[in-house]
Amino acid sequence: MAALAGLDLAVPKGTVHGLLGHNGAGKSTTVSILTTLLSPTSGSARVAGHDVVAAGDAVRRRIGVVAQHTSVDELMSGLANLVLLGRLRGLTRGAAIGRARELLDQFDLSDAADRRVDTWSGGMRRRLDLAASLLTRPEVLFVDEPTTGLDPAARRQVWHAIAGLAAEGTTVLLTTQYLEEADSLAERITILRDGVVASTGSPAELKSRLGGHTVEITLDDAATVDRVAGLLGGAATSSTVVTVAVEHPARDLVRIGSSLAGAGVEPVGLTLREPTLDDVFLQITEGAA
Repeated sequence: MAALAGLDLAVPKGTVHGLLGHNGAGKSTTVSILTTLLSPTSGSARVAGHDVVAAGDAVRRRIGVVAQHTSVDELMSGLANLVLLGRLRGLTRGAAIGRARELLDQFDLSDAADRRVDTWSGGMRRRLDLAASLLTRPEVLFVDEPTTGLDPAARRQVWHAIAGLAAEGTTVLLTTQYLEEADSLAERITILRDGVVASTGSPAELKSRLGGHTVEITLDDAATVDRVAGLLGGAATSSTVVTVAVEHPARDLVRIGSSLAGAGVEPVGLTLREPTLDDVFLQITEGAA
């Protein structure tokens, strides 16, 4: 079985493109090919205008990679890390120091520049990883699971940094298991399933394909769930929740509330809900779409 089959992916310059899929769907293989770590057995791929096989050196000069796990030395300071990596990438010592200080300032890390990285928070370390990938000003940045293990505040800081890079013209290919992350950052999303593209579009387009809103009615017990499901008709149920698809959210919410009141049912909760990217992902990857 091929790891990838018929993958067609085009990412406009200066945008964030999300690449989603279950483990084994082909995300890592795609990134490995685009970063020249693997050669495709057929087909072709170009990054920043250069063929990944015929012009691998040119591709590598134009890309940055933020791996899932931190790539910096935690026993060195943030500044020392960036200067060392800059030197390894061919910058003179003066240029490496200047670029390192510029990036530390850009990612709001200057105050901690001379402290060992093992004293930094997780969010600060992740921003340092991003800074390290930008030392040679890549045209295309590959970001793998950028906020795994981070708290919500640190996650938002990393999101802000990635969005800022795209706004400045960097093209970003983002792989993530956090659907909220893809929804927040990506202008377009490709969902892979078993090595093929299962769906692609903007977050709004993907969500719209599931249909309209639903009303979720939370109840006290299973008997009441069955009663309400029979009352409303066409409803899906779980242990304590009845879910009803609606076409006219405001009007139908009032109608459902009136029906429940007329039947003497007082729900624990009544929630109008839009489809989420989680809903899209589950439907597509489980084979229902």
